[in-house]
Amino acid sequence: MVTPGDKKEIISRLQKDILQWEGFVPPGAGAAKGVGLGPVEAAFPNGVFPTGVIHEMLCPTREQQAATSGLLGGLLTVLMRNGGPCLWISKDRRLFPPAMDGFNVEPDKVIFIDAGNEKEVLWAMEEALKCEGLAAVVAELREISFAQSRRLQLAVESSRVTGFLLRNDLRKLNTTTCVARWQVRPLPSVLEDGMPGVGYPRWQVDLLRVRNGSPGSWQLEWATDGFIVIEESAAATNDLETRQVG
Repeated sequence: MVTPGDKKEIISRLQKDILQWEGFVPPGAGAAKGVGLGPVEAAFPNGVFPTGVIHEMLCPTREQQAATSGLLGGLLTVLMRNGGPCLWISKDRRLFPPAMDGFNVEPDKVIFIDAGNEKEVLWAMEEALKCEGLAAVVAELREISFAQSRRLQLAVESSRVTGFLLRNDLRKLNTTTCVARWQVRPLPSVLEDGMPGVGYPRWQVDLLRVRNGSPGSWQLEWATDGFIVIEESAAATNDLETRQVG
């Protein structure tokens, strides 16, 4: 006879197994955790940024595309740490490769594929996600069906390559198998006292949906070697100064 305690243990074990199948793997003892996103990572199960899965990034404007590329640059720095290259697939390439150097990503480690249409983008991404030697695959798309996203998820389940879908048409949003849906917006940079020029890039990062996790909003800055979370009080002050200047 199965006792209530046994049922609870069985359910707990099944939940842990399902999370691992979906890419939410708990860190090993003493292992460095995450990709440096700080409290953002706490929104994911086990408090770990999921790899070996597909992330969906919404970027309908050029400004948001640039901001999303910046955030991706910081993530790719960690994902490519073991030497694997990144494959970037698009129909209309807009990324300026040397700009990735500002996020410690060597531009020559990013391989670009210029496809003729969206069907080719999807095909190239699916095939690339099967290559275990890649650190990440990024694809720019207007739309994707649930069935197509399922094919991508099946591809990464064996290779454990992390994929990023950059969606640029919010009118065609639909349900997908992606573990998370992000939206990144640019924020005004802040200069250090007495320093001329432009400050470090800042973003409003919204985690709109995360499977088995907790969506939320954060403000991040990239400073030299990693992400820094902007405290709420500082963010409120900067917002007030921006509105006063405007």
